Amino acid sequence: MALAYENLVPSSYRAGFLAKVQAISNRLQIDPNWLMIVIRFESAGTFSPSVKNPYSEAYGLIQFTKVGVSGLGVTLDQIKVMDAITQLDYVEKYLKPYTGRMTDLYSVYLAVFAPVYIGRPDAQKVYVSPSKEYTSNKALDTNNDGVITVGEIKAVISRYIPAGYSAGSLTTDEKVFPIAAIAVVLFLFFALKRV
Repeated sequence: MALAYENLVPSSYRAGFLAKVQAISNRLQIDPNWLMIVIRFESAGTFSPSVKNPYSEAYGLIQFTKVGVSGLGVTLDQIKVMDAITQLDYVEKYLKPYTGRMTDLYSVYLAVFAPVYIGRPDAQKVYVSPSKEYTSNKALDTNNDGVITVGEIKAVISRYIPAGYSAGSLTTDEKVFPIAAIAVVLFLFFALKRV
């Protein structure tokens, strides 16, 4: 199956870009489709390393900001002029601290958008009006109540999951089942060992 949105990546660098997304995703232990969906959303479908957010000073594949690039060994001015394949190196550097915590599409997006909210409940407030952060991301306030929540962010991102692809989240039951199965096997092992 093709990667999500691979047809939107400009043909002049598509092959190299897709190969690098695969390699980065393997190292970050995430589904490469999640990274493609996040980049598609953040770059407004352009997959351009220089695309600018019209409401803020954010640029590139994951809308890097001055704060976001601090500690990456690069400036925002350098990010703005990089080619897409080189910029992917900084996407990986930015996401690397969250390896192991990015368990679904939503946590990958939150790692990019507001990492402190990874794993928080849907009702968690992220940005509240009036604030610069709220104004820059007002489109995420789906009910227009002046509050952007984790749940609203997830709802918006879920609109960008193409048919046939998954956000990859596990339900509580899916997480509990393997633990319960292991407990039963261990119980049976020790019970039968006594017989």
